Amino acid sequence: MAISLVYSDEWYQVRKITNLDEGFRIKIDDDDDLWTLSQICSRGSYVGMLSHRRDSTTGTQENSRAKGAERKPMWIVLEVQSSSFHSFTENLRVHGVISDAKIDIGNHHTHVIVSGSEIEISRDGGFSEADIALLEKSFSSGKNIKSGLIVVENDEILIFEITQYGMRDISQFSMRGGGKRYSDTTSIRNNFFSKTAQEVILLFEENIPLIICGPGLARDNFEKIIRKLGANNEIINSPSSIGGRSAANEILTDGLADSIIGKNALIRQIRTIEEGLKRISTNGNVCFGQKQIIEAAKQGAIEKLVILASLIRSEDNDNNSVWSSIIEDIKISKGELIQSSSDHDFGEQLSSFGGAIALLRWKLE
Repeated sequence: MAISLVYSDEWYQVRKITNLDEGFRIKIDDDDDLWTLSQICSRGSYVGMLSHRRDSTTGTQENSRAKGAERKPMWIVLEVQSSSFHSFTENLRVHGVISDAKIDIGNHHTHVIVSGSEIEISRDGGFSEADIALLEKSFSSGKNIKSGLIVVENDEILIFEITQYGMRDISQFSMRGGGKRYSDTTSIRNNFFSKTAQEVILLFEENIPLIICGPGLARDNFEKIIRKLGANNEIINSPSSIGGRSAANEILTDGLADSIIGKNALIRQIRTIEEGLKRISTNGNVCFGQKQIIEAAKQGAIEKLVILASLIRSEDNDNNSVWSSIIEDIKISKGELIQSSSDHDFGEQLSSFGGAIALLRWKLE
């Protein structure tokens, strides 16, 4: 399990001071979990963790923050004002005002949360249904599955990293001089493949599975070369009907590498969005736009709602209240809520439809 969670009735001096409702104690075991946590650590929540502050009483200048002041470890609880997270980074920065600590209550502080951190998080009035649903999805998904995806053509190789929440462009390699010009020169192409394969081995540790895809037979040659160079990764070699970035999307949507990434949360997001787009193009059982989704939720017609996670956690409280009501109606009618990131091509397409698409049990009148 990637994130470890404990429902906590006893907080480290948090309940005593702030009278907070029940919250969570969470251990971050994987970088992927930082995206989930970044959605939960929003303004108004309380986040406590072991951190450090400079003790001015130990410095050389009175009431100063001199560099000579000793940095002391202590448990610090912040009332969160904002958080900063960029996709595929290794930390989440949570900014806020200290509400509980040995010193400096009322001052500003930043928690830097990384893999291995243990935090306690709570919120006045408890967490929303959307927050709890997102956490539960993370807990039930088990160990996060990362993989490398390599699109191979004779003269170009694209390398992506696939995580639970996004697809990251890592590198693009082109054969110097142009592959089509030298397509009949095997030694030149093999040299190009060898150099790229060495980069792939450096990028992905042996425990990370690799998906090699692309049109034609170039991918077979690349697999032989990377094996010869010592790669012991699990490898799936899958043909695609097209090259470039479109090949990567084809692999994700068509299930061509499901033995590796079939349980990845990203795959569920992508396939639900794709199904929604297909239904829109064929005038099927689908709706988008908040007004239509409200009506569908009231009727109990929503089978699945795929929505950008950021959309239901905006600074607009009225907007959040509307989405909270929709989510509650979906829960009552036993529909499914899928919270999507925007860090992949289909997430960007979802944005163009207002950030949410509902797959319906029947068409609205």
